[in-house]
Amino acid sequence: QVQLVESGGGLVQPGGSLRLSCAASGIIFSAYAMGWYRQAPGTQREFLARVTSGGSTAYADSVKGRFTISRDNAKNTVYLQMNSLKPEDTAVYYCKASKTGAVPYWGQGTQLTVSS
Repeated sequence: QVQLVESGGGLVQPGGSLRLSCAASGIIFSAYAMGWYRQAPGTQREFLARVTSGGSTAYADSVKGRFTISRDNAKNTVYLQMNSLKPEDTAVYYCKASKTGAVPYWGQGTQLTVSS
């Protein structure tokens, strides 16, 4: 059974930092590209960042320079370090595991609220 479990969300003040984690089980983690997405109320799910199985990264313009994605294959975990947070970063954050020819997997999401 595949599980992706996000953690680390919460309430943070504008300008603050937070690190999200996504722990995977039931897949060969190192073979999957891992991504972070978010969805605010009334909006579509938005791509944020991706790290391939080989370690290459890509970012959405909205978070480039503020967010950093990384992975630890020994821990089957992908991280999203978020700095200089803004109120508009408030959303539910999801991780995704994807591999060519395979069904993608999603986590259940973790809420981030940026507010003073």
